[in-house]
Amino acid sequence: MPNLVLEYSNSAEERVSMPALLADLHHVMLQSGLFEASSVKSRTLRGHQWLIGEEGDSVDFIHVTVELLVGRSDEQKSELADALITTLSHSASHIRTLTVNLRDMEPCGFRKVINL
Repeated sequence: MPNLVLEYSNSAEERVSMPALLADLHHVMLQSGLFEASSVKSRTLRGHQWLIGEEGDSVDFIHVTVELLVGRSDEQKSELADALITTLSHSASHIRTLTVNLRDMEPCGFRKVINL
């Protein structure tokens, strides 16, 4: 834990280097000091169909979700969200909608297996 998911409209991929953006966001997670480096997992999900308001799929978006186990203060989560949106804004200022959402996960509902 945590998991960072970079979700984006396929039109955004034409204007932003998603591998570079993912690396930058992953670096923010590592540098936050909130997690063991080996536990940070980051990935992308490309959206092929989406609708935004009345504009449908004519506008693009990037949405970052971070799922983390409970235990960080509101201040820590707010600082992490600010660092992620700042990085996102610098790399993708020409994308219409940029959002970040941090979600706490309860340990009672989380399981992990590492196969060697």
